[in-house]
Amino acid sequence: MTEYFEVHARDGPARIGELRLRESVTTPALADDFVVDGGSLWAADRDMPSGSDAELTVLPHRSFPSGTDPTVQESFAVDFPDVEFPSAGVVTGQTAGDFGCDAYVLSTASGVVGHGESFRDELIAVREAIPADTALYLSGVATPANVATLVAAGVDLVDTKLARVKGRQGRYLTTDGEYHLDELAELPGAFPSDPPRAEFTREDCVEHNVAALESALATVRTRIRRGRLRDYLEGQARHENWLTATFREFDQEYRYLERRTPVIRDAEISAASEDTLNRVEIQRFADRVTSRYRSRFDGPLVLVPCSARKPYSDSQSHAQFHRAINYRGHLASMTSPIGVVPQELECTYPAQHYDAVVTGDWTEGEKDFVAAVLRRYLERNDYPRVVAHVPGEGYRDICERVASEVDVPFEFTVEDHPTTSESLSNLSEALAGELKYSKRERQHNTVRAIADYQFGADAGDALFPDLQTTSRHPKLQVRDDEGTQLAAQVPQYGVLSFTLAGARHWAESDAPTKRVEIDSFVPHGSVLAPGVVDASEDIRVGDEVVVEGPIAFGVGRAQMSGPEMRDSTRGVAVQVRHVEDNA
Repeated sequence: MTEYFEVHARDGPARIGELRLRESVTTPALADDFVVDGGSLWAADRDMPSGSDAELTVLPHRSFPSGTDPTVQESFAVDFPDVEFPSAGVVTGQTAGDFGCDAYVLSTASGVVGHGESFRDELIAVREAIPADTALYLSGVATPANVATLVAAGVDLVDTKLARVKGRQGRYLTTDGEYHLDELAELPGAFPSDPPRAEFTREDCVEHNVAALESALATVRTRIRRGRLRDYLEGQARHENWLTATFREFDQEYRYLERRTPVIRDAEISAASEDTLNRVEIQRFADRVTSRYRSRFDGPLVLVPCSARKPYSDSQSHAQFHRAINYRGHLASMTSPIGVVPQELECTYPAQHYDAVVTGDWTEGEKDFVAAVLRRYLERNDYPRVVAHVPGEGYRDICERVASEVDVPFEFTVEDHPTTSESLSNLSEALAGELKYSKRERQHNTVRAIADYQFGADAGDALFPDLQTTSRHPKLQVRDDEGTQLAAQVPQYGVLSFTLAGARHWAESDAPTKRVEIDSFVPHGSVLAPGVVDASEDIRVGDEVVVEGPIAFGVGRAQMSGPEMRDSTRGVAVQVRHVEDNA
C-alpha cells in the first residue's frame, strides 16, 4: 500500500504530486536532499535500513543496465520487504511491479535517456507496471534541457547528479542545450547570482547548472498546474533532436496518453506546429465527432471556415454566415487543428479552447488530417448535398479532395472571400427553398449531440427521447416532460452536468454509463480512492460519473481515471456534486 505519495493534478502522464515526508515535497522535484540509498546487493548482503519519515529510503537492490537479458534479471530479482517508512524499489521495465513501495527507481535510465524509442518503451513499461499513486525516480540523467520531456513522460523525481558532473567538466547548461565554457564569451541564461564571465569557474558552473535545473523544474510544475506542459514542450524540446523524437514517439502511444489526459479543462491549446495534430485532445475530438456524433438535421451541410474568436458564433464573420444561412442548413466549421466542428459542439472542449497560428497557408499534414476527418464525417452522416462556403486558402483544396472520394455533391459559393456581398448572396441563394429549422429543434438537437459526444453513440436519443429546454445556449437546461431538471450545459466546457434526478435517469437508461462503485458510506464533497470498490474502465479525468454504494447515490466529476481509482490508495477519485443518503 502506498502511504507516502499522492497525486494532486494531472496533465497527461505528467503530475503534480506530494511526497509526504516529515517535510512535504511537491513533485516533480529534485530528490538529492531526501533520498538515502540502502546499497547494492551485488557486492555483499545488506542489513535492512532503519529508515525515517524524513527520508525516502532506496531499499537494498540489484541494478541492471539497459539491455540486460530478461532471464538474468529474473534470476537475480530482489524481494522487497514491507517496511514502515517511505521506501523506493529499484526496477527495470522488465522487473517492475507493485511491491508496496512509495517510489520506484528506474535502474536503466542512463542507458535509455538520449534514445527516443528506447526511452519510450522502457518508461511506458515501468509506468504501466507500477501503481499510479507511486513516484517514478530517474537518477543521474536530468538536465535543464531534458527535464520537461522526462516529466511529460511520467517521471516524478530526478536529481542533480548529471548537472553537477557536467559543471565540473566545464559544460554550462541551459534549457536550450549545453555550452562548453571555453566557447563562451558571455554567459547565456545567466542568473543574477552568477559571477561575470571573466571570473566564472567550473565550481560556479556546477552551481549554475543546479540552479538552472531547479528553475526548469519550477517552470514544468507551473505548466502542469496550468495544463500547458505540452505547449511548452513542443517548442522547448526542439533544441535537441532526441527530445523532439521522444515526444513524437510518445504521440504514437495513444492508449498510454489518452488514459491519462483529462477530457475537459480550462487550459487553452496553443496550435503552433503540425505536431499539435497528434495531441490526445485533438485526436479524441476528431474520433468522437466521426464515431459518436450524428447530425439530426435534415437538409444540406454548410461548411464554413473557422474564426479566431471562440466560440465561432461570437465572431463577426460567423454572424454574417448565420444571417445568410438563416437556419436553412446545418452549419459546421472546418479548422486546423480540430478538423470538423458541428455547430452544436462549437463550445465543447477543445473546440473553443485553442489558438492557432494564422498564416493563410496550410501544410500538407494539416490538409491530410482535416480531409480525413471530413471524409469520415460525411460517411457517417447522410446529407443530400454539401454547400462549401470556404475560401481557397487550403479549405477549398480539402473540400475538392473529399468531394472526389464521397458520394455527396459539393457546391462552392465563395467568390474571392467568404464575407463579400457576392459570396454571402451566393450562400443565401444556394439554400433557397430549404426549410428553416425551429429554435426548439436546434436546442433539442444540440442537447442530444452533446450527449452523443460526451457519453457515446446514440446516447442523446437514449437519454432524452422526450425533453424540454429552458434558458439559452450555451447555458441550456434540460428537463423531462414533467419539468424536472435533468442536466445543464456547462458553458466553460460545452458538456452536460447532471442533477441527481438526471443521474438516476442516466443510470437507468440504455446510454453508456460511467459508474463508480463505493463502499458503505455517504460521501460529502469528494470520494477518496480508498473508498472506491470498482470503477468503469473508460472513466477519464473530467468525466461525468454516477457514484453508487450500499447507502448512497450521487453524481460528480472524476478526478482520476477509472483504472487509477481502482488501484490507488490515496487521492481524490471523484468530486461529488449531488448525493443522497439511501440508508
